[in-house]
Amino acid sequence: MSGPGENWEEGAPERLYVITGGRSRPAGKEVPLDLVTLIVSRDVPQPGMAPEHAAMLRMCHYPLSVAEISAYLVLPVSTVTVLLTDLLADGRMEARAPSPTAALPDAELLKAVMHGLQNL
Repeated sequence: MSGPGENWEEGAPERLYVITGGRSRPAGKEVPLDLVTLIVSRDVPQPGMAPEHAAMLRMCHYPLSVAEISAYLVLPVSTVTVLLTDLLADGRMEARAPSPTAALPDAELLKAVMHGLQNL
C-alpha cells in the first residue's frame, strides 16, 4: 500500500479505485461497449475535469476503439469503460458500432483496381 506522498504504481488497484470513484461498473444506464466499439468526442475538455476524462476527449476527435483508448491511456478496459460511460451519459462522447465487414469493399475488387492503376 502506498504511503502519503509516495507515487502510485501505474496499475495499482488504489489508483484505479480513485480514477473510477470506487465503481467497478458504469453508473446509471448501462451502455453496451465492447473492445471494437468506436468512440468519438462531441465536446472539448473543460476546466476541473478529471485528467483521464480530458485525455479521452482530446484523443477521440477521430474514431478510436475502446481497446485503442485503453492502450493509449495504459488503463484496463474495465476502467476505461466506466470512464467512457460517464462521458457518454453526459453527451460529451458518442459511441458508434464498428463498420461491418460486409460494408467493406471486396478484396478481389481492390486488387483489380490496383492492378489497373499500375498498368496506367
